[in-house]
Amino acid sequence: MQHAVGAPLPPPHGPGIGHVGRPYQAQHAGHPGPPPISPPPGQAPPPPAQGRPQQPPAPGQAPQPGWSGTGPTPPPAGQVTGHTGHVQLPPGGPVPLPAPPAGSGTGGATLAVLLIGPAGAGKTTVAKLWAARRRVPTAHVSLDDVREWVRSGFADPQAGWNDHSEAQYRLARRTCGFAARNFLANGISCILDDAVFPDRPVVGLGGWKRHVGPGLLPVVLLPGLEIVLERNAARSGNRRLSDEEVARIHGRMAGWYGSGLPIIDNSTYDVETTARVLDDVLARSIASPPAW
Repeated sequence: MQHAVGAPLPPPHGPGIGHVGRPYQAQHAGHPGPPPISPPPGQAPPPPAQGRPQQPPAPGQAPQPGWSGTGPTPPPAGQVTGHTGHVQLPPGGPVPLPAPPAGSGTGGATLAVLLIGPAGAGKTTVAKLWAARRRVPTAHVSLDDVREWVRSGFADPQAGWNDHSEAQYRLARRTCGFAARNFLANGISCILDDAVFPDRPVVGLGGWKRHVGPGLLPVVLLPGLEIVLERNAARSGNRRLSDEEVARIHGRMAGWYGSGLPIIDNSTYDVETTARVLDDVLARSIASPPAW
């Protein structure tokens, strides 16, 4: 098929492909479209095209011609809109004391627990099992795990206690407290574990009570020194301490005797027995909170 000289050629890609009656560059952002067609004198401008409702102006841009302002209000600059998968958490306030359970043990009570003990006492293992065996949703947050989120510049406890390690401890404790409050605000119980010393106010119960709330239930896990040394020897990495350091920590933990806090000597208990005893101790703590 031949075309007469001067006759317009058909679009090279067929109708609707790269050609909709206007220059190609007008279909892309950054290229101005064709100039608006002015109506003949005496005629009203044509109504907007049907099928594609006009959009409100983007933040910082002028309204499009013909936009009446009756559409949805454009969001403020910097605000994310649409479905992003983000779940709005309720505010995490101080954790109050839970109501006493109706049956044996803690039952279905929603509560926050602080399990205290020296390195090698079995805090993490017992806390994980206790949380996993409950009938209601329960989370476990270990202070050591949170501290080890810091990879470069981690204050290794084997290097001793200094301003650097104390600052990282404070940060980890605040992070754990924030997590516990949010878990509790969403109906999920939480058990935290930490080696809290009774003779160090800066790293004592006062900080945990300030970050979590007065409803936090502390329990001390304190087996004999020989058991702690044996369990510490099975550790590896920065979780394993020297025998001298373990003995020193264990001796300082003895200060919890006479403090009024419940103490569990799990020297002869396996993990399951210790978790069951912990649940019974917590049930008594709910009914008669310790003074701390």
